[in-house]
Amino acid sequence: MFIDLATRLPKGKYRAVVVIRGKGWVYEELCRQGIKPLLLEAKGSFNWRYLKALCNLIRHERVDLIQSHLLGSNLYCSLAGLLTRTPVVATFHGSVDIGAGERLKGLKFAAINAGASCIVAVTDSLRDDIVARTLLKVTKIRVIYNGVDTAAFQRPHTSRLREKYGWGENEFLVGSLGNIRVAKGYDTLLRAAAILEQGSRSCRFVIAGQGKGALYEQLLAFRKELGLEGRVKFLGYIDDAADFLSNLDLFLSSSISEGLPLSAVQAMVARLPILATRCGGYEQLITDQKNGRLVEVGNPGAIADAIDLLAADPELRAMLAENARKHAVETYDIGVMLKAYEEIYQNLISK
Repeated sequence: MFIDLATRLPKGKYRAVVVIRGKGWVYEELCRQGIKPLLLEAKGSFNWRYLKALCNLIRHERVDLIQSHLLGSNLYCSLAGLLTRTPVVATFHGSVDIGAGERLKGLKFAAINAGASCIVAVTDSLRDDIVARTLLKVTKIRVIYNGVDTAAFQRPHTSRLREKYGWGENEFLVGSLGNIRVAKGYDTLLRAAAILEQGSRSCRFVIAGQGKGALYEQLLAFRKELGLEGRVKFLGYIDDAADFLSNLDLFLSSSISEGLPLSAVQAMVARLPILATRCGGYEQLITDQKNGRLVEVGNPGAIADAIDLLAADPELRAMLAENARKHAVETYDIGVMLKAYEEIYQNLISK
């Protein structure tokens, strides 16, 4: 979504100056699309040099409006907006941004309240959470759902992953999409896969997303301990989510916490049945048993039971998938999102 806002607004109307902390996939993708990001590191609990550099950049580039994402950037950009008298649109993507254990939470949100002209929540439930747990002004908060390029995700089914791993067409393929983080609850996914391994149904799991560090190593060790190395594959980073989704029979999210998960919207557009946890964002996307299935967070038995049920009922999967596709295309197309942001931008710039 960060990349889409920087690259998809009308070129004759907007010029994007993109600031990120360092090189990586976002940097490379922006360069590929013709925008070279500026790199500013923001280490430390509060970095005055970063704030000063940000203000200097805003003045030098004659920035008319600032768009920020997530708590840290929202805080710095709100302060920079105050210091340079530049309107700020601050987007929050999940309840993790307003964690109860956040240091100096009241002071941080007071600064955002003062400096942000508009605050965007990506779901209705997140807006309600922001109102309940912070002192941000209700009148400043707008809900704008994250959007996807729906046309790009409507592809024919493929057996590429089955062929790669030597799996048959009769094996039920469950996929998850998201970088290896604690919030994704992949340990719960592994426990659910272990339960299914004891049954008669043949299920395989593929997890696409960047994996590194201690958590990734722990998950690999846990997979080995459960004897699932042939059943569960960690694919690492992928650059074509649409191709990945076109291989699956079911999209699974075992997350502990989510805002509005774009990967799930993409899966819905790809006409996949969705099985997800009630972790915040999915309740916004899915009506249980109408366009997907919802289970409680951290319950591998419930996940395994739901997978078993869906694997045995192709008609139910088809019904859920088609309802999901219709809902996603109508509600979460990227054009709807861009129009909503542009309305805010034009209103603030005109003032």
